[in-house]
Formats: sequence, structure tokens, C-alpha cells
Amino acid sequence: MHLFHKFFNHFRRRVWLRRCYASSPGLALDPSFSLHPDTALFSRNIESPLTYFSPGTATECRELIQQAKREQLAPTAYSVHNLLELNSELKQLIKQGQLCKARNMFAKMAHRDEISWTTLIAGYVNASDLYEALILFSNMWVQPELQRDQFMISVALKACALGVNICFGELLHGFSVKSGLINSAFVSSALIDMYMKVGKVEQGCRVFEKMIRRNVVSWTAIIAGLVHVGYNMEGLLYFSEMWRSKVGYDSHTFAIALKASADSSLLHYGKAIHTQTIKQGFDESSFVINTLATMYNKCGKPDYVMRLFEKMRIPDVVSWTTLITTYVQMGEEEHAVEAFKRMRKSDVSPNKYTFAAVISACANLAIAKWGEQIHGHVLRLGLGDALSVANSIITLYSKCGLLMSASLVFHGITRKDIISWSTIIAVYSQGGCAKEAFDYLSWMKREGPKPNEFALASVLSVCGSMALLEQGKQVHAHVLCIGIDHEAMVHSALISMYSKCGNVQEASEIFNGMKINDIISWTAMINGYAEHGYSQEAINLFEKISSVGLMPDCVTFIGVLTACSHAGLVDLGFYYFMLMTKEYKISPSKEHYGCIIDLLCRAGQLSEAEHMIRSMPFHSDDIVWSTLLRACRVHGDVDRGRWTAEQLLQLDPNSAGTHITLANIYAAKGRWKEAAHIRKLMKSKGVIKEPGWSWINVNEQLNAFVAGDQAHPQSEHITTILELLSANIGDTRQEIGSLQEDVED
Repeated sequence: MHLFHKFFNHFRRRVWLRRCYASSPGLALDPSFSLHPDTALFSRNIESPLTYFSPGTATECRELIQQAKREQLAPTAYSVHNLLELNSELKQLIKQGQLCKARNMFAKMAHRDEISWTTLIAGYVNASDLYEALILFSNMWVQPELQRDQFMISVALKACALGVNICFGELLHGFSVKSGLINSAFVSSALIDMYMKVGKVEQGCRVFEKMIRRNVVSWTAIIAGLVHVGYNMEGLLYFSEMWRSKVGYDSHTFAIALKASADSSLLHYGKAIHTQTIKQGFDESSFVINTLATMYNKCGKPDYVMRLFEKMRIPDVVSWTTLITTYVQMGEEEHAVEAFKRMRKSDVSPNKYTFAAVISACANLAIAKWGEQIHGHVLRLGLGDALSVANSIITLYSKCGLLMSASLVFHGITRKDIISWSTIIAVYSQGGCAKEAFDYLSWMKREGPKPNEFALASVLSVCGSMALLEQGKQVHAHVLCIGIDHEAMVHSALISMYSKCGNVQEASEIFNGMKINDIISWTAMINGYAEHGYSQEAINLFEKISSVGLMPDCVTFIGVLTACSHAGLVDLGFYYFMLMTKEYKISPSKEHYGCIIDLLCRAGQLSEAEHMIRSMPFHSDDIVWSTLLRACRVHGDVDRGRWTAEQLLQLDPNSAGTHITLANIYAAKGRWKEAAHIRKLMKSKGVIKEPGWSWINVNEQLNAFVAGDQAHPQSEHITTILELLSANIGDTRQEIGSLQEDVED
């Protein structure tokens, strides 16, 4: 007990001095003011919760000390006779959130019992003012007439748990064992909760195992503690043991078990718990229903979420948010927006999570008008600085092509988190703005958090898209420097970047150096081989996937089908196409059909390609028709080329590429009249072929060129160099011609 007193008294003095002398280290205490352990300390802060780290002047500190002395000497307004009523009034003030008034009332009470102290301490704990709660507890501890009961210790342990104050908590644990209060379910449950929240899972489990009597609170504490730190299976095992011990459940227990099932994707376990909630009458609790909806959503059963929502009598904000999120995850964004409209017509007000969900729906739809309206609504409600909302708005504007608006929202965020930085970098990377992406990355390294794998993968992606090999190497060096080269996302981004920049060998070395296999990196390497004509290497790598315990996904099959297309392996391509659907149960997408159509076109099987276009379960877009049209030009199929061009012109009557390709088909067959007619038709429509352009990076400056363009500031020098090169090429050709004549002679 001596150690316990000493520790709490030291804490009380330390916090008091820190509060009073934050900016006045030279100020001396009034000699008449005693810091004796029996002296109760009362703060006179105007606002709640109290803060002990805000600086104050010396004058303010003296006034605070004098005010405390006056309170101690002032006559009290409350007597002992109405203590029960006073405690009730004190509790009512705390419930109403009037903590300062409750503190003033407490200070004027002539007598304070265990209930008075515990009520006020609990008020500060619930207000998250943990320092003040522990100061009060230390003052109460030295009152000889007070008895330490289970409720008092439980509240103090809760303060230790929320404040991650393991030293106080362990002292209270020792006192509980010595005094016998450990046998109280309240104290043991509070100890379990404290140990779990400070990360000492083993100690929490040890306390639970030593409990003689366990109630629903203690069982829920151990299950919740395990689930919150990620031990979902262990939490479910305790839940099963609780069921066998015939202890009653409450809604919180069911909700925690359902969360563990959702996080572990254990649908069958979640369904079993759902059955028990119905049997015990918890299926009408909005708390349980919302957790059930989240569980079914995470387990891929959105139709169950809809049924649960329909059965709810009065959906709350969590229910509406879960419904909107489910629609977004199902790809039914319009239904998500409609659900948000229905929510606004009800009496339920959306919160920041609701807005984040509906903004994501607008982003997927790429409808800027809807997003801007919701953005305005967010600003009116004062939620514009909520990170989840702001990050969603940035994504919305980026998907709508409004990069400047996305940048303005980012700059308006007062406290940017790692997601904010990663999102804005991804915005400019996906928009092909390499310079801006690098600028934001540099800014992030200077002033923001350490760049994570998402930010660096985005920058590597734009390096690959723009063929910026040197910049990609710099990012690679930074990845190695901060030690995240083992991340799957970074690995795959590096492989893709080097492949797209033409350095397949470096990509292969990175792939071979992987310590942990993941399907993303394997897919990136297969695509890298396929895109550069290394078809056999891509196929061989695909065949090895199952041997390392991985399963190909839909993107992996696109890579191997591309490899078969470039190698002209028709039969093998169809084999992989059937393997995808029958063995791996992957439904072919439009991209997979496009690979097969390209495979047939390259092999000259134009009739089969046309049949595939007509029979595929997707709307035929300009990509597949353009593939067939180019194949008609290569193989000289004029009739099919003309018919294919007609299909394309129905989709886009002013497509310059379609007109030119058809004219070239006619010209290749010597049908000059038809070719001239197509050219005249283009001229009459005003269709102009968009000129191709190229770029080169010199001294970290991107230079773009178009045929016949004179806009570059150094165009005269560039033209001069080109003329010199042309002259040298001409001289070289003449020399080669002379050598050939000499050889023939």
C-alpha cells in the first residue's frame, strides 16, 4: 500500500505542476499552499473536458491557486442530510453533459461518499478526460473514511484502459488481488478490458481463466478483446465455450461474434449466430441487425443485406449507410444514390460515413453534377474536413476528370492523412500528369507522412505509362531505402514499370528475387512477357502458378491469352479460355473475348472472329470491331472490311481511323475509285485525322512533338539537327549503294 500511495501522490503532483507551470517554469508556489496527500485538488476550468497541456501565464497560475484555497475555506452550501438527493442531482448533471457544474457542486458538498466520488470520476472517464479522472481517484484514495469497492476500482481501470496507462492498471490489479476484489466480476471484466486495450492479450486471458464466477460481461470482455486485436478465431472459440456454459447472451455479445465471423469470412458461422439471435429475440435490435448486414456484406451476400433492411421497422443511420455501401459494392451505384435520396426524405440525418459511401457511388458513375451537389451539402453540414469524406471527394473529381477541383479539395484539408496523400498522387498518376505526381510525392516526403506502398505504386505506374525509366529507377531506389520493396503492390508496380519501359530483363530479375509469391506480381510478369513478344516465357510462367500454391485470376488469364495471340497459338488460347470458365469458375469479361477475337484475327480466321463478336454476351464496342477491321486490311478481305466499317461508323460516324483504314483496304486491292470516294467523304464531313505525337524527357522536362509542329521554343535548332541527320543518312545510303555495285562487279 505504501508503494501505491507513493505512486499516486507522485502522479498528482506531476500533473498539477505540469498544468500550472506549462509556460512559467520559474514560478514558485505560495508557501501557505500545501501539496499534502490529504489535500484535495480541484481544477476550475471553464470548458470540459479539461486540458492540462495548454500554457498559462504566471498570473493565471496564481489566480488558480488562490481560487482553490478560497474554495477550500468557503462555507459549503450542501449538508450531509440530503446526500442521497445530492448524489442523484450530481449524476443527473453528468448525464446532461454539464461536467463543470457537477464539479462545482461536488466541491461544495460537505460530505462525499463512495457514490459521489465514483459518479464524478465516471463522468470524467466518459468525457475522455482521463488525467482528471485519475487525479480525482488519487484524491479519493487517501480519504480514510472511504472504502474501495468494486465499482470504484472498475471505473479507475476503465480510465487506465482508455488512457493506455498500464502502470496504474497493474497497481490496481495488485490491490484487487490483495483486497479480494478480484473475485468481483466487475473488477475482473474491467481488468480483462484494460489488458486487451493496452495490447497485453496473454495477461487478459490469464485473468479470465482464473475467474471463479463468469457472467455475460466477463465473457463479452474476453471475446471483444480478442476480436479487436485481430484474434477472430480465438474469439469465436470463447463464444462457443460461452454457449456451452449456458451463460445468457446480450446484443453486444452477438454483435462481437458476428464481427469476428465477418472479418474471418466465416459465412456458415455467421448464419448459425443469426439463427441464435432470432431464437433469443435479438433480431429486432438495430445494433444486431446492422452487424448482421455488415457480416453478410463482407461474406458476399448482398441480397441478405437487402432482406434485413426491408424487415427493419425504423432504420437508423448505420442501417442506411450499410445499405448504400452494399449497393456500391454490388456495382449498383444508381440504386445507392436512390437509397440516399430516400434516407434524406426520412428523419435520419447522414453522417460522414454515409456521405463517403454515396460520394463513392457518384465517383463510380463519373457524374460530376451529382457529386458537386453532395459536396455542397457536405460543406453546409460542416463535414468537409472529415477525412473519409474529403478523400472520397478527391477520388470523385479525379474520376470525372476535374483534377484542379481535386487539388483544391486536397489543399483545403487541414490535417491530411496517408490516404489523402496517396489519393492525390494516384489522381495525377492516373491522369498521366507525371510532373504533378512527382511534385506531390516530394511534398509528401518533406511535410507529410512517410510514403506508403499505394503512393509509390501510383508513381511507378505513371513512370511505366510515360516510359520514364530514369524517374522509375529513382523511385525504385527510394523504395529500397525505406524498406517496402517486399510489398506485393510495390513488387508488381516495379515489374510493370520496367516491362513497359522495355527493360524486361530488370523486371525478370525483380520477379526472381521475390521471397513471397503473390498472384499480382506473377500476373505483372506474365503481362510483361506477353506484351514484348516473349510468349513462350509467359506461357511457361503461367503453367507454374499452381505449383507455388497460387490461383490465377481474371487479369492473369488476360495476360496468357495475349501471349497466345501474339504467338498465333489458337488452340492453346481456346484451351485456356475454356480452362478459365470450367476449372476456375471465372466468367469471361469483355476483355477476355477481346483477346480471343484478336487471336482469331491475327491467325487470319476472320469468319470465326466475326462469329465470336456476334455471339459474345456483351455489347459490341468499337474496340472489337476495330480489331476485325485492321485484320481485314492485313488479310485483304474487302467485303468483310466494308461491312465491319459500317458497324463502326454506326457507333461513331466521324471516326477518322475507320475511314482511313477502309480507304487503305480499297487502295491495297487497286480499287482507287472507292478509296478516293472515302477520302472525299471524310472531307465533306470535316473529319480530320488526329496527328500522332511523341515525347522525350530531357533534364526532367517532358517535350512533346507533333508532325509539322513549330511550337517548341527550340524548333529551329531541332530542325537543323534533323537536316544534318538526314544528310548523313543520305551519304550513308550512297556509300552502301557504291559498295553493292562494287560487289556485283
